[in-house]
Amino acid sequence: MLKNCDNFRDMGGIVMADGRILKQKKVIRSGKLSRLTEPELTFLKAYGLHDDVDFRSKAEQRHEPDRIPAGVNYHFVSVFPIDETNSTNEKWESRRNYYTDDRAALNDMLEAYKDIVLEDSSKKAYRTFFDVLLANTKDDESVLFHCSAGKDRTGMGAVYLLTALGADKKTIRQDYLASNQYLKAQQIKDHQEAQPKGAIFTQNIDYLGMVSEQYLDHALAVMQKEYGTVAQYLASELQLTKAQQKDLRQLYLK
Repeated sequence: MLKNCDNFRDMGGIVMADGRILKQKKVIRSGKLSRLTEPELTFLKAYGLHDDVDFRSKAEQRHEPDRIPAGVNYHFVSVFPIDETNSTNEKWESRRNYYTDDRAALNDMLEAYKDIVLEDSSKKAYRTFFDVLLANTKDDESVLFHCSAGKDRTGMGAVYLLTALGADKKTIRQDYLASNQYLKAQQIKDHQEAQPKGAIFTQNIDYLGMVSEQYLDHALAVMQKEYGTVAQYLASELQLTKAQQKDLRQLYLK
């Protein structure tokens, strides 16, 4: 939909376990919004964008601030104090172990996904995300949530939202993994640029640019060990009540 925003997608059309369908123009996920053109801002305004939830770190926000239409509510809620997903390219050169250990970035990503589940800043950010969703009561207004690439912090936000709305595990996983298709062109570009630095470095860059079942499964395993199911995590750690989940389904499903 937007040429200058990676991984942009309306989540409308996703089917829940009970057959209900997520409404169009109610919730959008994406990567960073810093490169949007004026026509794209006009498009988002006409599309009904009402709230922008930014999961990035302060450094990411400062380096590439969001461009959003006038009148859109901006919510800056960092999942991490710093960007643990290593989504900014300039960090790659400084990681010396990326040249010597072909699992270095994989281990970094697994650690980031563990922290997405455990860190207080993460829980606070996703709770705010649900507060924004619950306040979005009009059918012609939408909430957009994003990080830098729209795949990890945003991906887990989508896992939480789809769980609350009643999607089954297969559907949730499919939406999470779809980022690899939306980011394919960028992944190829990053891979090609990394190749002159060697196979080990290139492998690490591939890990940083993708989503993986291994990442999601690691987050779910940490969650299971510490809190139980995703539904139990939503209730105990994000304080999302059954009444609020019912409200979300009324607002977002048809």
